[in-house]
Amino acid sequence: MEVTSVVQLDQTKAKDEYPNLSLRPLQVSDVDDFMVWASDEKVTRFCTWEPYTNKEDGLNYIKNIVVPHPWLRAICIDDRPVGAISVSANSGNDKCRGELGYVLAFKYWGKGIVTRAVKMVVETIFVEWPHLERLEALVDVENVGSQRVLEKAGFQREGVLRKYLIVKGRSRDRVMLSFLSTDYQS
Repeated sequence: MEVTSVVQLDQTKAKDEYPNLSLRPLQVSDVDDFMVWASDEKVTRFCTWEPYTNKEDGLNYIKNIVVPHPWLRAICIDDRPVGAISVSANSGNDKCRGELGYVLAFKYWGKGIVTRAVKMVVETIFVEWPHLERLEALVDVENVGSQRVLEKAGFQREGVLRKYLIVKGRSRDRVMLSFLSTDYQS
């Protein structure tokens, strides 16, 4: 059975509740906002990285990883970062694939913000990176909220990768979801 995903960009509650939602590069001057979510154990529970415990480490991360990243954006409300979203490109024979990742401050969970941000990425990434044919996301099997975000944004669940990687000392299963360039209809 063939299933076609159709992204409808204006169908999330975040549009009404947060009309000034935008994506922009995360900057060194955003470190205090970054620390709100990056130091929160609830937020980082399913992340591959540990919570940041001091501002200096946060600054180093922004300077050395975020700024040079080819596609990492702050998720902003009224131009103030409340999270981040990124696409990491593969290379060589895998250059047709990119991996989506995101994080959002706990205060904003359940409001449709990340769903809207993911849709914004889908709307632009296949244009900005025309070689990209597949955007995929790997989500912890227990992170049902994040799986729902992606499904609402038009991603299709492909299956579970068992014992896929070690996160915080434990081998974890990951759900694979994907969105193809051919899934997008403007």
